[in-house]
Amino acid sequence: MYLSSRSIRVRNVSIAVANGIITLVILLIAPLGLAAVIINTFLVTIATYATATIGDRVIRYLHLDTPLRAELMPPPGGEIERQTGEIERHEERR
Repeated sequence: MYLSSRSIRVRNVSIAVANGIITLVILLIAPLGLAAVIINTFLVTIATYATATIGDRVIRYLHLDTPLRAELMPPPGGEIERQTGEIERHEERR
């Protein structure tokens, strides 16, 4: 599966914002000062974004060794149309 850098960034930001909102709700219930709540929420959001970005880079590094190849599977009916226009039938293995 291919993901563009923009979609990866949007995903990481949305994860960070969601974690920040959850943290904000939890900390607003606790008896802390407002400054502590805001700073802690900000730090959790930044840490979540950094962790997701590092995880994406590790995955990208691990996929460098894997050759990109696509495997075409026959459709459920078992018919494959070649460029010549001929239709070949393949029996499904059971």
